[in-house]
Amino acid sequence: QVQLVESGGGLVQAGGSLRLSCVASGRTVSGDILGWFRQAPGKEREFVAALLRSGTTYADSVKGRFTTSRDNAKNTVYLQMNSLKPEDTAIYYCATALYSRGINVSSRTSYNYWGQGTQVTVNS
Repeated sequence: QVQLVESGGGLVQAGGSLRLSCVASGRTVSGDILGWFRQAPGKEREFVAALLRSGTTYADSVKGRFTTSRDNAKNTVYLQMNSLKPEDTAIYYCATALYSRGINVSSRTSYNYWGQGTQVTVNS
């Protein structure tokens, strides 16, 4: 019943920035975890970042460069991506997971609903 729509992707040069948005609608439960994943051609979808009740967590590959945040009034989650590298090129997805203590937030199997993805391309 949850619908997620990502936007904000595009083409950017190495070292540049992009801000992705994920707008949620039809949510039936509160306190869900919001995760960001990305998938490059020929690769498995990989964890990027997550928003939890206690704060945020990030993949080692993006720590210090990416920041995720939430605006509850707008039902929107953001992924601010700075100092972009060519290896950041991928389709980026947002997803929701039911909150439970100790779940693996970096595993895509923990998530129930997914957006359609938005393409991010970083040129060198």
